[in-house]
Amino acid sequence: MTATPTRLPGLKTALSLASPGGARGKLSILIYHRVLSAPDPLRTGDPDADTFRWQMALLARHFVVLPLGEAARRLREGSLPPRAACVTFDDGYADNFTTALPILRELGLPATFFIATAYLDGGRMFNDTLIEFAKAVPAGPCELTAVGLGLQSVDTAQDRRALMASLIGHFKYQRPEQRLPAAEKLAADFGIRLPDDLMMSSAQLRALHAAGMEIGGHTDTHPILARQTPDDARHEIRRGREKLEALLGEPIRVFAYPNGRPGKDYDDTHVGIVADCGFEAAVSTRPAAADRRCGIHELPRFTPWDRTPARFGLRLLRSLMLPRSVGG
Repeated sequence: MTATPTRLPGLKTALSLASPGGARGKLSILIYHRVLSAPDPLRTGDPDADTFRWQMALLARHFVVLPLGEAARRLREGSLPPRAACVTFDDGYADNFTTALPILRELGLPATFFIATAYLDGGRMFNDTLIEFAKAVPAGPCELTAVGLGLQSVDTAQDRRALMASLIGHFKYQRPEQRLPAAEKLAADFGIRLPDDLMMSSAQLRALHAAGMEIGGHTDTHPILARQTPDDARHEIRRGREKLEALLGEPIRVFAYPNGRPGKDYDDTHVGIVADCGFEAAVSTRPAAADRRCGIHELPRFTPWDRTPARFGLRLLRSLMLPRSVGG
């Protein structure tokens, strides 16, 4: 493994001007899902271990990285340090423990992990079922008329990525009790064997927490809350929290909305439910940096897609300099 340079002259000065701390402080919250042990051509949005290591090294060099709960409290109080940042992970993948945690500990960085509790201990989310299908389906014509996608060509890695995107887009907004069985039936109809070790075990989650990492709620089954009745949404939010508190033996104080787009995946009703359930802060996927004008239960986050330190650093700086968008 060759070390990637993470010293970017002038970046810390520019970041300090854009995020000076105190009452004018801003908070950069990064979203991750998986950290792969090796690159995967179908998961180009997830970093491998080497990429994640230099990204975290760059953060450690240029930012003050805080757990989300502390950062949200200090944002509200106006006591953020300059160049404040948080690292967050959604869903509860096993590689968060096996691959990401050692890198975080090596660099002395905290992170916050939002767990969809229904998939611990051998579960699998619908989108991963579809990704595994797209990876394993035999090359050539793929007849998907039964799920409304007609005949698809599967000859190249690009074809498989396109198939994956089409399948996820088709299934995403179905009700959770429909989409996972339907995705699993699709794989079974093609004779595809699916993995049962993608998500963390309860023991891994407890060990992650014991290592000093913050754990947050992410509902139980990861539904799109806007497609739920208010009572069902409240049940999902409470159920996920209760299961985590039973596993870890302490209160769960932070939350991430599944999918997380304001007005599409959740709305003000769900913001109120999250606050009523006792969460002290919550995060969306509206791409921006947070400041004191942001609602504490709707903090924005963004995904660092970049694959070079210069572009990664520029994205972090740019997010701090963007004007505040409506709704945050």
